[in-house]
Amino acid sequence: MEETVGNHQGETGTVSDIQNKMATKEHAKIVEGPWNHRMDSEVTSSKVKRTVFKNFVNPWKSWTFPGLIDFIKLQRTFMFGERNLMKKPADQEELDENLPVVTPDWTSPPDDGIAVTWIGHASVLARFDGISVLTDPVFSNRCSPFSFAGPKRYRPAPCTVQELPHIDAVVISHAHYDHLDKHTVVDLNRKYGSNLRWFVPKGLRKWFESVGVTDVVELNWWDEEVLPNHDNVKFVFTPTQHWSNRGLHDSGSHLWGSWCVFGPNRSFFFAGDTGYCEAFQEIGKRYGPFDLSAIPIGAYEPR
Repeated sequence: MEETVGNHQGETGTVSDIQNKMATKEHAKIVEGPWNHRMDSEVTSSKVKRTVFKNFVNPWKSWTFPGLIDFIKLQRTFMFGERNLMKKPADQEELDENLPVVTPDWTSPPDDGIAVTWIGHASVLARFDGISVLTDPVFSNRCSPFSFAGPKRYRPAPCTVQELPHIDAVVISHAHYDHLDKHTVVDLNRKYGSNLRWFVPKGLRKWFESVGVTDVVELNWWDEEVLPNHDNVKFVFTPTQHWSNRGLHDSGSHLWGSWCVFGPNRSFFFAGDTGYCEAFQEIGKRYGPFDLSAIPIGAYEPR
């Protein structure tokens, strides 16, 4: 008869049960280097729903999936509220003043500095420590599987893919159409080819390979990976509170998250798309503070 025991994570069972769980549990990939991070801090691993599909789910107590009623209320606010929030403001002067489209300055940042260019929505180009990182690039006119329908840009992109400078890596936070645009991915791959490294959430590599991208690395939460030819630059995939899908039947088939990028001197945090949850305390305790953070604001406000 085996003794019932518990491990440091509060799981109970027989000795062999606990040993089997620990043996099969996936451990995060850690990169050794010059960074003085607090790797012994407590973190929350990604969670998979134990069904035949084994889809990812949020482990956060603060998470509730928006229901049909919430979706209807939100759409009614956008379409029929005090202001029709889906329409572009009619006053072009006001739009140009408050949300101008400026030609990017690709001048190299100082050796000890960091330069950031907001391309629109979640697309940001950060340059520091001799590298350039592009986040969730979307250069298309619509965020949709269709070219004739779906959310349309308020403002044009400040440049085209062809006008971008040298880029070392792209990070993708999740698969929603306003963060992962097929046309932009294809255009970037055509321009940079194997000279561009793609860092994507677990479960998305096959999608990228299906559109012709070959240099792609998928990571789980808390996994670390160095940039090719830059042993002193590492990328870390960290949690968020969100979800990810491309269609009606693939929700949770790929993970979602945020990204930490560390050079020898500077650091950059990209939050992707998220609500607030305890993940940010965990990220801060292990990897913070950061020199630059790109954090979303609530596009669903005001109500």
